[in-house]
Amino acid sequence: MKKKAVSILLVAAITVGMLAGCGSNGGSGSSSDKVTINLYQNKAEISTQLQDVVDKYMEENPDVTINVESISGNDYNTNLKAKLISDNAVDIYALGDNITNMTDYVEDLSNEPWVDYAVDGSLEDVTLDGKVYGMPISVEGYGLVYNKEIFEAAGIDASTLTSYDAIDKAFADLQDQINSGKLKDKYPQLEAVEEYAAKDTYIPGLHTLNVPLANEYSSATELRNSDQLGLKYTEEFKDLLDLITKYTSSRDDLAKLNAVDFSTAVGGGLAIERVAVTQQGNWIGPELKNISEDVAQKMGMLPIPLKGVKEDCIATGISIYWCINSKSDDKVKEASKEFLNWLFQSDEGKQLVVDELGFVPAFTNYDGIEITDPLSKEVKRYIDEGKTMPWVMGGFPSGYEPLAAADIQGYFSGQYTFDQMVDKLRADFADLKSGN
Repeated sequence: MKKKAVSILLVAAITVGMLAGCGSNGGSGSSSDKVTINLYQNKAEISTQLQDVVDKYMEENPDVTINVESISGNDYNTNLKAKLISDNAVDIYALGDNITNMTDYVEDLSNEPWVDYAVDGSLEDVTLDGKVYGMPISVEGYGLVYNKEIFEAAGIDASTLTSYDAIDKAFADLQDQINSGKLKDKYPQLEAVEEYAAKDTYIPGLHTLNVPLANEYSSATELRNSDQLGLKYTEEFKDLLDLITKYTSSRDDLAKLNAVDFSTAVGGGLAIERVAVTQQGNWIGPELKNISEDVAQKMGMLPIPLKGVKEDCIATGISIYWCINSKSDDKVKEASKEFLNWLFQSDEGKQLVVDELGFVPAFTNYDGIEITDPLSKEVKRYIDEGKTMPWVMGGFPSGYEPLAAADIQGYFSGQYTFDQMVDKLRADFADLKSGN
């Protein structure tokens, strides 16, 4: 990777307030100063769009160079920590762990102007001793993303799918129509109702597991303060796993799901209309657009129901915070703050956040900025209607995600019975909390 130590070109003339901005364009210094910012982030699905945004900023601020490196999957946290420990220049990064484990590498952002506009509750997980150390980049929500046109072609009114039983019945109906060949002419590649990316640990180990826990714990903080994993809604959790797997192409051998990743489910699934549904969130909008703008516009979001407990809801929260490395050069830290303020608070940046990155803003001062991404609109609709459950998965102890995912994958493969899987989920949680 072509990461290098930050270099700053000094000239003879020392300009007063060299990083105090360049007017309304949010520049990062006088024309005689060169600053390089290395941004390392874990949403690979927006890598193209983020690069376009960064290019716009650099056009307006020729003295600032921003190198973007994007990586997703299970390696981000490990790579990030290795980079930080080895001083391998990372200046802005996505928080991939509990903030309490990153205290040596987080810059105090408490005095940044955006703090006053952060949506209620969004700074809780990045606040220590009254100081804010992370910027929420978007409100995200996930449920059962579906192709509205396929459901319409099958004669299924998706607006009525607000309960577990209704969704289950509709999926069974759609699968029957697929099996009979009724939809073959219009959707020749359609082979199953849904796909489930069990290989990506965040899908089973965070998002699916979060659903029963979000109805047991009120917040990530409450879960974080618990030494034991309650998981009292075990039967309802079993029902949920059943719903999201029994209409996949792997329904006769769930072990095959453990080889299904994001690309298979989204790019090779939804985007080419091989399947009509997958458990995902509004963050897949840019990926779908990259493959098929037409299909991206067909997307809607069904609830992710916990049977008999909370059914007509999606899960919403702040998935990603961007932090600034406190060990970076002071000029780079200031330039990084100015870039973040430009992107998330300037008129131009706000439009890019919504239109290019497809984000639901995590700030209250976006009046007049219309959300255009179909899935982000859906998330906003659920929020406005009060049909949400929290993301308590932020309260998992460090390292729990891959363990929990492996436990659920073990259930799919037949290594564990359901009850054994639940026992493993609880034991792994307790072991990490106790430091074993």
